[in-house]
Amino acid sequence: MEVRIIFKTARCATLEMADGSIYESEQEREIFINGKFYKKTRKVIDSVYGLKPDTEYGIQVKAGEDDAQVRVKTDYEFVTLNVRDFGAKGDGVSDDTHFIQAAIMSCPKDGRVLIPEGTYRITSLFLKSDLRLELGEGAVLSADTDRRRFSVLPGLIESYDEKEEYNLGTWEGNPLDCFVSVITGINVENVEIYGQGIMDGNAGEENWWHDPKTRRGAFRPRMIFLNSCGHVTVQGIQVQNSPSWNIHPYFSHDLRFLDLTVKNPKNSPNTDGLDPESCKDVEIAGVYFSVGDDCIAVKSGKIYMGSKYKVPSEGLLIRQCCMRDGHGSVTLGSEMAGGIRNLTVRDCLFLHTDRGLRIKTRRGRGKDAIIDQILFENIRMDHVMTPFVVNSFYYCDPDGFSPYVSSKESLPVDDGTPDIRSLKFCHIKAENCHVAGAYFYGLPEKKIQRVEMEDVRVSYAQEAKADIPAMLEGAEPVSRMGIFAANIDTLVLKNVMVEGQEGEKIITQHIEHLIQKC
Repeated sequence: MEVRIIFKTARCATLEMADGSIYESEQEREIFINGKFYKKTRKVIDSVYGLKPDTEYGIQVKAGEDDAQVRVKTDYEFVTLNVRDFGAKGDGVSDDTHFIQAAIMSCPKDGRVLIPEGTYRITSLFLKSDLRLELGEGAVLSADTDRRRFSVLPGLIESYDEKEEYNLGTWEGNPLDCFVSVITGINVENVEIYGQGIMDGNAGEENWWHDPKTRRGAFRPRMIFLNSCGHVTVQGIQVQNSPSWNIHPYFSHDLRFLDLTVKNPKNSPNTDGLDPESCKDVEIAGVYFSVGDDCIAVKSGKIYMGSKYKVPSEGLLIRQCCMRDGHGSVTLGSEMAGGIRNLTVRDCLFLHTDRGLRIKTRRGRGKDAIIDQILFENIRMDHVMTPFVVNSFYYCDPDGFSPYVSSKESLPVDDGTPDIRSLKFCHIKAENCHVAGAYFYGLPEKKIQRVEMEDVRVSYAQEAKADIPAMLEGAEPVSRMGIFAANIDTLVLKNVMVEGQEGEKIITQHIEHLIQKC
């Protein structure tokens, strides 16, 4: 076992205890700080709290006869601003928004805003640069649900000279008015949000989830929204019951999301876990997701924002995460007009999601909608309906069933034609699947360039359920389909087993190069 520090503040540190396990180790570990027992854990990535600033600690991890140690020196801290000293009550009744905001705006560089134990009723809080915000153990940020009390972020504001624009609000890939999120960062740098507390959006059928697709004043807020931000870390906290997407970084860079818990009911609408949109250099590690939609959905604009600004999502690393109960474990699109490239998902656990990898695109997304250098490796799946789905005919939007989107005939390549290039899946085991092992359907006029599968094992549940493998017109419910692949230039299968039969149950259509190796 190797132990290393992957994040630290003046008050806490996040450890990675690597022994080859995925998300959790079979053997319980004991963590000691300066020789004193701290806690037991099975998580590969876990955190310790209650540390003092500018202090060196020895951290020891024991697992049976295995023993590993690491030293860490916490960061310098100038001052702590306790929100209670600014007037916050934390009684679950009083509105504490302005008191907490006053503490945030008063915090100097190298200072800390502390939200201690208690329930703090708020609407929205705004971040500022050079901020450390700690949500302490037993602290709950409890969001209001009366939309009349939320400010609105306008979608597009025209510049004075009418040549440029300022984009604040966004909804499902378009620059549209949205309500300000519970925690909002706009043009801020060097922010750390961390701790053991909870952010609760209190969303339900009686408020935000009622008639969820209808815009009422503006579109629904997120729990955390980061617009044009950089060098932001969110660590440790639990985010739950979001009105819509839980965490939404937007046109931001150098972001880390570590050791979080993101939870929403299975039937909650549009409650994606974490959706980086047109973001660069993002790490998502040690996060537990259980949501009502996609656990992670990588995006880059529906049409307008992607084609105008041409900012892809790139340089993303997702590792040591557990995805449960969502529609897709990791989804790319469908709003990806700016493209997605250089994304790696490794050492993750997918449980009871509809799909494992899910790529959603369609004609109209545009020539900049390029998906390239996508790697999935060392993944374990259990009860995932269809482990691999690449769908170039996703029937979203009002024209989703039009001939332009849905036709399986080859159409002329135009400015609206997306491009899927390189996908690789290796060292993956998927058990108790239901619908299909893999379902790859490229455009006939712009085939998927290359799909490579190596050391992939797929087996089915004894009583497999039938369902549609992908959301495209003409797809029929199936079960135990195997691998379906259409419109791919090169399909490479190395040591791929479906239901224990090497090379069987593989259906291919319009594949230029099919390479099968035992």
